[in-house]
Amino acid sequence: MEVALRALELSVRGRLDGLLQGNHLGLVPGPGSEPGEARAYQPGDDVRRMDWAVTARMAEPHIRQTVADRELETWVAMDLSPSLDFGTAACDKRELAVAALAAVMFLTSGGGNRIGAVVDNGTGQHRLPARGGAAHARALLKKVAETPRAPEGTRGDLSGLLESLRRPPRRRGLAVVVSDFLGSTEWQRALRGLGARHSLLAIEVIDPRDVELPDVGTVLLSDPETGRRREVHTTPVLRKEFAAAAAAHREDVARVLRRAGCAHLVLRTDSDWIADVVRFVMARKRGWSGGGAG
Repeated sequence: MEVALRALELSVRGRLDGLLQGNHLGLVPGPGSEPGEARAYQPGDDVRRMDWAVTARMAEPHIRQTVADRELETWVAMDLSPSLDFGTAACDKRELAVAALAAVMFLTSGGGNRIGAVVDNGTGQHRLPARGGAAHARALLKKVAETPRAPEGTRGDLSGLLESLRRPPRRRGLAVVVSDFLGSTEWQRALRGLGARHSLLAIEVIDPRDVELPDVGTVLLSDPETGRRREVHTTPVLRKEFAAAAAAHREDVARVLRRAGCAHLVLRTDSDWIADVVRFVMARKRGWSGGGAG
């Protein structure tokens, strides 16, 4: 485990080094939580930041600038329920979730920033306090990676996991949710509540078999969170219906995330996930600087 995590750290650092160097505004662009100076409104500014008092006094539209917190506190909700103990490509979804956590750690590290996590494998939550420093980050990553796999038939509770980040209330910061987001979207209310105070980033980890069935004849399908199994014959019609239902679900998840003001990064077990992270971050940085949509 130690060797594998060290190799993961070196891989992440080697390919992301120099991309942000702790500048969390590039990971999830948006205003900070501390009020700054007012300035004249310019086309493209967020009207929600309008300073009406200064506007009335100056007889010209002004917005209130905000300054990013000098020290960022990041909390990660790690969904490690049984549906993530599955993979048919380069790795399983759980391994990809841990890799995503490593990337978040690197992209938010430095400058006194702190990171903590709440982990739930479906049998109960485990809270790892937010602290700074490389030693803490490595220890946290190791503890998350060593989280036991829950027995098949254990159902995850993403809503409860998100609620655990809301209470007790914490200083404004970044909340990251790592999950495959399978099942119902009952968690959306908890996510909106979390977004009222924090910047949000959702990292959706998926496997090719989450979105399409293989053309291999008869297969045994299993739901790890209910333990139900069913043997099916993968006819063209069934494969088409499965793909359509999976696409509709993912579109629903994306819509819910957008409504909550949540940045959305999709990582796949059959893809170069670090390249996907780089593209996501660069797109966010361009959007923040006015160079294009993120």
